[in-house]
Amino acid sequence: MNSLRARILSIPDLTRGILWMVLSGFMFVTVGVLIKLMDSGLPAIQSAFLRYVFGMIIILPLFGRVQLRGTAKPILGLYFLRAIFHGFAVMLWFFAMASIPLAEVTAIAYSMPIYTTIGAVLVFKEKIRIRRIMAVAVGFVGTLVILRPGVVEISLGSLAQVAAAIGFACSFLMAKKLVSVESPVNILFMLTAGCGLALMPAALMVWVTPSLTDMIILFIIASLATLGHHSITQALIAAPLTATQPFIFVQMIWAIGFGYFLFDETPDIWVIFGGFIIIASTSYLAHRENMAQKSVTPKSHEHPVKTSR
Repeated sequence: MNSLRARILSIPDLTRGILWMVLSGFMFVTVGVLIKLMDSGLPAIQSAFLRYVFGMIIILPLFGRVQLRGTAKPILGLYFLRAIFHGFAVMLWFFAMASIPLAEVTAIAYSMPIYTTIGAVLVFKEKIRIRRIMAVAVGFVGTLVILRPGVVEISLGSLAQVAAAIGFACSFLMAKKLVSVESPVNILFMLTAGCGLALMPAALMVWVTPSLTDMIILFIIASLATLGHHSITQALIAAPLTATQPFIFVQMIWAIGFGYFLFDETPDIWVIFGGFIIIASTSYLAHRENMAQKSVTPKSHEHPVKTSR
């Protein structure tokens, strides 16, 4: 195990970061494939709930490291609010994944950083200059290219994925607040447990008894989603976001390939083009964010995550 870790760490940081990001894209697209393969008639909210039940089982070894005693009530409230936004975003994502082509779900998901930027301005009062405003506008153009309102009918699945991207952006903004006062273990545990609790009442109201196959697939989904998030974390530790962000677009290649060969989904040129526009926009936003951090960070602490390894 140590030799494998040593071999991984021997790979140059930039290359390792890119490989982790490409791997994360493969994981999340595989999750989408499994959701489509289930085709069991389980309500989306029940599938999302069970995903977090299995997620809790996966992260139970971390339970002993959770420290909530003395946590301020506003922080506990923020945990709960984040769980609601994130949990229902996952539910909408499950619905979208079962309703529209994989490539379209993936392309619309790329728009999350755009909503995150808008939220940072509205909630955290962050200053935004003309270049970032233009990047956000370009990102919206990419979303419109995918949806083509007035040209084709916008499906419920597409709207659900847009709403999911907004929900995930809200969750990310709340995580940004939490990381300054809480440990990563607390944040991971509370998100998983909180999402399960937030989704449970509605899931029980529409409960359909799942088959053994469904349960196995949902456990695999929870495992792959956890590994996908871990891969993104490792990518960000190894290399700057500005270097790894463009390689998220490789996820579109996985989505198109799986969609075509497994589900006979013909790639839509407008979805690909719109996804490319959004990726260009979000990559520029990541670049500006990195530049802003460097301008306020002492040179000796430009990469605090790396020095803690």
